[in-house]
Amino acid sequence: MAFGKHENGDLSDKDTLYMLSGVALVVFGAGLILSSPIARRYLSQIGWGGLAQAALPDLDRYLKLRSM
Repeated sequence: MAFGKHENGDLSDKDTLYMLSGVALVVFGAGLILSSPIARRYLSQIGWGGLAQAALPDLDRYLKLRSM
């Protein structure tokens, strides 16, 4: 059985579970890579070093607005 539409035209719950678990693994893997000081050093060399520090104030502001 392949991913996609089935006989009734809907995705099965199993397919949705596989898709969401794949997305979670990608996010987790990216977090592990970006937590490495070596990866941060390489990103800073190409100009993306301050990306996390630049995004944190915006994320903080978003979470404060959401909690209101």
